[in-house]
Amino acid sequence: MAPTRAKLADGRDLLFFALPGHRPAPVADRRPLPGRDPDQSQLRYDRTTGQWVIVAARRQDRTYKPPPDQCPLCPGPTGLTSEVPAPDYDVVVFENRFPSLSGAGRAAPVPGDGFVSAPGHGRCEVVCFSSAHTGSFAELEPAHARLVVEAWRHRTADLTAAAGIEQVFCFENRGEEIGVTLTHPHGQIYGYPYLTPRTATMLAQAREHRLRHGGNLFADLLAREVADGSRVVARTDLFTAFVPFAARWPVEVHIYPNRFVRNVVELSADELDGFARIYLDVLKRFDRMYAAPLPYISALHQYADSEAQADGYFHVELMSIRRSATKLKYLAASESAMDAFIGDVTPEDVARRLRELR
Repeated sequence: MAPTRAKLADGRDLLFFALPGHRPAPVADRRPLPGRDPDQSQLRYDRTTGQWVIVAARRQDRTYKPPPDQCPLCPGPTGLTSEVPAPDYDVVVFENRFPSLSGAGRAAPVPGDGFVSAPGHGRCEVVCFSSAHTGSFAELEPAHARLVVEAWRHRTADLTAAAGIEQVFCFENRGEEIGVTLTHPHGQIYGYPYLTPRTATMLAQAREHRLRHGGNLFADLLAREVADGSRVVARTDLFTAFVPFAARWPVEVHIYPNRFVRNVVELSADELDGFARIYLDVLKRFDRMYAAPLPYISALHQYADSEAQADGYFHVELMSIRRSATKLKYLAASESAMDAFIGDVTPEDVARRLRELR
């Protein structure tokens, strides 16, 4: 079903996604919010790497670890306290009040010589997985998790079609160790005006692979992981979850559909159901690894239906910096300065442990 649309006090979009039989009931947002500046962030071109850097100074003012009774993601039935002015909700998406990118629909930035900058146009949205302040994605009921997937699908379709958006990135940061400042279960969606460096690198590798071997790089890697089997964590008729051969993170699992699609929009209804199930399965395994919930990053790698991104294969990368029950993996000099990752555990050992955590 189409989401129920509303507006926040400063004009930002708010979308309610509801479970069957539930009817969203938003109220007027009566907060005295300042007007929005579509040019509040900036892109600066790094000539040494050929990459864009986003400078968004206003994000310094974003809400930082509020007490539970002041959480801006909990329902706000009075219209005076919350980013979600409603007595309750299932899943909700709204434009970020403190975005890294805003004012989508403008021309893409153009690299150049010298000190090159451009307005930080794009789109940043927040996805609240549930109205419950405590809990996590892994604790959602399957139908509720499927509704989050539907929200990702809807927003991916809308943003991919928007002018000036080159890449749509759905993600979640979970845990204070990752840097989360709002503990309410939520994720985010970025609509970038350019291809991010990681995506550009992966597409270049995939293009080279196709020219040399005639096949799709990601599909071939998936086939090799399945044939090897030692790093496969879970597999169904529709999806495969595995620890990659050259994993960078202490805990890292990739989830691939078993057939080639470029993004979540191209998944069939059965595949959307299967995706929600295997995603929950992997996250539940994560939370069984140690006594405390595992901090993680979830990254949905999606690609547009365009010639430039034709070799992209939709998949999810889940990663954690926890390398033992009491130790974290810090991205120090080799990783942060040189982008040369050093693994502390073998991918095969991590996969074996996750397989055992049924």
